[in-house]
Amino acid sequence: MKISCVWEHNGDDSLLYADQFIGAFTRGSSKASALQKMPSEIKSYLRWKGGPIPDAFEVEIVQEKPSELTVSDADSDVLFDSERKELSLPEYAELKALALKSARDFLTLFQAMPDQNKSCLPARETFYGQIPRTALEMYEHTKNVNEYYFSEIGVPADNEGTVLECRERGFAALESQPDFLKNTVFLGSYDEEWALRKVLRRFVWHDRIHAKAMYRMAVKTFGMQAVPNVFLFEV
Repeated sequence: MKISCVWEHNGDDSLLYADQFIGAFTRGSSKASALQKMPSEIKSYLRWKGGPIPDAFEVEIVQEKPSELTVSDADSDVLFDSERKELSLPEYAELKALALKSARDFLTLFQAMPDQNKSCLPARETFYGQIPRTALEMYEHTKNVNEYYFSEIGVPADNEGTVLECRERGFAALESQPDFLKNTVFLGSYDEEWALRKVLRRFVWHDRIHAKAMYRMAVKTFGMQAVPNVFLFEV
């Protein structure tokens, strides 16, 4: 199977996104490192999403985005070339279902934590401040991009309730707007381009970043069997 990837990088620091597997990504201190991780990420992603897992993968870079952002901490502003086209209703419904599954599974992982305020991780600073260390901090950080992501495409939203509830309300507000499937490209905060396809991808991507961090933290803090591997990450 050929995996078409978008490569966003700041010098050697690299983020690699699988274009056709929405939200799948790898990070590395070099392009080669990120490329090497991609087959494992796709296997994990397909086990979680559901679908056959190919025996072999060929990774192809179809778009490159040099960046001045701190991509090593997953700061990103890339809009894929493929994210500029209109959506059909069946395609939107499938991507929306995936974004809601991701939110539901993230909530399940959070609720399974033996102690949502305990962590063995050391403090560390990132581009957005102190890195979330506890399950509660990771959960709140992940949930609270809801208003931000939807507002970048002109959709009123909030961060109230669970990560699933506020995301569901955001999609309901989106669907009340005429022509939302046209996937209009907006120039949002910090002159970053946004579109509905990007919002759908960013939700799953952002969930996976922090779900993986939460699961790994839980394994280190509480033990391998303490929490379910809801996203089926390879650790």
